Amino acid sequence: MPSIAPITGKLRKRFWLDLTTALGLGVSAGYAFWSVPPAFLLRHSNSHSRDRYGVHLKHVQRQEELYLRLERARQQEQ
Repeated sequence: MPSIAPITGKLRKRFWLDLTTALGLGVSAGYAFWSVPPAFLLRHSNSHSRDRYGVHLKHVQRQEELYLRLERARQQEQ
């Protein structure tokens, strides 16, 4: 008889803990990247915080503004 009891099911329990932790942190990080304003993340107070978007949406907004400027310049040339 072994004096130490065999470890059973510990690996499976650890796997589920690791999996749920990874998914939870991944979803939280994704939400912060897509939706939360950078001022909120950095704890800076900004009077224009309601006009700011998350990192991804801010990039898309700048890209759309660039395309709009290029389109207006092209229309003025014609």
